[in-house]
Amino acid sequence: MRSGTPVGNHLRRLRFEHGELSQDALARAVGITRQTIVALEGGRYAPSLELAMRLAHFFGRTVDEVFFWRDGAPPAP
Repeated sequence: MRSGTPVGNHLRRLRFEHGELSQDALARAVGITRQTIVALEGGRYAPSLELAMRLAHFFGRTVDEVFFWRDGAPPAP
């Protein structure tokens, strides 16, 4: 069984597409800690809906352009 969250993201790629934005700069821009960005990028943390929306808005993307189900579909309840 895989550890972590079933939610993946494109945050690392998006940071580099935005001028190699640092984790710290992104964290400050959306009001969280760098450690939260590290956890998100490492797949150890699934964001709240509010945080997912703030991150998507920062990059000018929709939530589903930034976040995705790792296996293509939500896990069974």
